[in-house]
Amino acid sequence: MYDVIVVGARVAGAPAAMLLARAGYRVLMLERARFPKDTLSTLYIHQPGVAQLNRWGVLPDVVSTGAPALDKVRYTIDDFRLEGCSWPADGISAAYAPRRHLLDSILVNAAVDAGVEFRDNCSVNDLVFEDDRVVGVRTGSVRGGGGDVERARLVIGADGMRSTVAAKLQAPLVVEDPAFTCAYYSYWSDLPAEFRLFEAPGNWVGTVPTNDGATLVAGYFPQSEFGNIRGDALNALLDCVARTAPEVREQMAGGRQLERVHGTGDQRNFFRQAAGPGWALIGDAGHHKDSITARGITDGFFQSQLLVDCIGDGLQDPERLQSALERFAVQRTEALMPYYRSTLKTARLAAPAHQVDMLRAISTSPEISDRYFSTMSGVCPVDEFLTPELLELMAERVAA
Repeated sequence: MYDVIVVGARVAGAPAAMLLARAGYRVLMLERARFPKDTLSTLYIHQPGVAQLNRWGVLPDVVSTGAPALDKVRYTIDDFRLEGCSWPADGISAAYAPRRHLLDSILVNAAVDAGVEFRDNCSVNDLVFEDDRVVGVRTGSVRGGGGDVERARLVIGADGMRSTVAAKLQAPLVVEDPAFTCAYYSYWSDLPAEFRLFEAPGNWVGTVPTNDGATLVAGYFPQSEFGNIRGDALNALLDCVARTAPEVREQMAGGRQLERVHGTGDQRNFFRQAAGPGWALIGDAGHHKDSITARGITDGFFQSQLLVDCIGDGLQDPERLQSALERFAVQRTEALMPYYRSTLKTARLAAPAHQVDMLRAISTSPEISDRYFSTMSGVCPVDEFLTPELLELMAERVAA
């Protein structure tokens, strides 16, 4: 019998397994995919997420992949541009965007080094219940067969937006909003190693430098256009970049496309019930939002650390464990809800006039621009963004 079984070995599951093993628990981590393997991702890790990697002792491994340090943001909207960077998080001023087959492997290796038993190419076919409490999982090979039962005091579902664990639990959605965008991206060579964002009515473009001199170029479209775009995603992406970020389209013409186009129209927005008797959901299994603000990895790290902090040394005591899971559920939603709401505003791809006016005012102040990017990263809480200085600046602009 294990103390914990973690289902899913990516940016939420692997850190949770690692941290629990470091705390002295016996942990089994199961992953459906054969590692290493890429996955759909915007790659970007905000400064608080990088600070977590540093606290966990794995940031040097991420840096050694060659992913460039991203310590500046350029955000173009309408006829003006904001430039700056987030404030540091625990002394970390740079973001990083490593390829996922590299990042996920680093996190899995750290978990294994901590004592986690890891099985990839292993599916979870069902959960095991006793008196309405989850007490284990039934496993099997992805190719069929198997059916072994593994038991644990706690089962953690970290198996993505389409979580098998959540489905078997019939975990209810406690917050749900419609999908607003579909997104497509590929990688190009010979682009400037700059993190850039471009917004125009109905479209959004981002460039994210990653490993080996490649840059991820992503385009966001209204969800209503998904049916038309999916049949010719490459030309749709190129047209989107040409309309929204012409300077990037010109640079792409001078480089090489390095991979096929990746994308999805399934950008769900929800919070699921986070925990119950003998189980918890973390990462995209428990909470998912549009990728346009690139918060998935950072939020996955946050949830992993929060869950382990709540559990502490109380895993062996059923009453203490249940209390810990309830605390985790409340704190997860309270912490992530502001970023969920701000992401949905961005994903509507239609910035209202008053927001554009505010951003135009912000662009005239390097200090307030940095504060804005600090809010995007999560270093500055959303409810602390508006300051007397910003309100005065906006009033001056209205008066002018």
